Amino acid sequence: MVRQAKRNPAHRSLARELGVAILTGRYLPGAVLPGELEFAESRNVSRSVVREALRTLAAKGLIDSRPKAGTRVRARADWNLLDPDLLAWMFEGEPPMGFVDSLFQLRMIVEPAAAEMAARLRTTRHIARLGHALEVMEEEGLSSAEGQAADQQFHNIILEATANDLLISLSGSIGAAVRSTTLFKHRKAKQLRDSIPLHRDLFSAITDGDPVAARAATITLILQAQEDIETSLQG
Repeated sequence: MVRQAKRNPAHRSLARELGVAILTGRYLPGAVLPGELEFAESRNVSRSVVREALRTLAAKGLIDSRPKAGTRVRARADWNLLDPDLLAWMFEGEPPMGFVDSLFQLRMIVEPAAAEMAARLRTTRHIARLGHALEVMEEEGLSSAEGQAADQQFHNIILEATANDLLISLSGSIGAAVRSTTLFKHRKAKQLRDSIPLHRDLFSAITDGDPVAARAATITLILQAQEDIETSLQG
């Protein structure tokens, strides 16, 4: 058990390092990665750690390992870009503007409709949980880990309130997108607009059971987030 506890952080760290390298173009689709032994020696880890890291990346669609052919980076179309880890890794560097546009297009398709449904279907428990998440955001601020976690939870609760299993299954991806873009903005931007008032407007619309206002508030929130990310990339 002790050996397992030590090994897991090492394989996660290596998977993250290689994942970022692939997503940012250091290893292009079709490229052959160095062998297990080379990775193990260069990073002072065991070959079993390397294998676990590669299995993690393979499960996310980034690589394909075959006997005698080695480990190759798969075509971009095979990448599971909605995987929460991949979303986080993408924003550790400078994400391509096309990817940012695609991500916000997805959010614009999913979240306004989800907020509209949540305003109709929310329960008192959903309202209480949304209110608590908003309170944490206001108290801690979105520059803190606590505030960012509350922001992610806020958006996840809205998806839960739709009572739609398929929308709820997107919680991990939408939540990761929210948190990753927030982290990126706070790391890169010189000045940030406060999005908490927009979250408050959205909370009020859902609490009041106003689907039209909930949809409009979500669109405003997403558009501001997209503008801030694009400004950060251009700066």
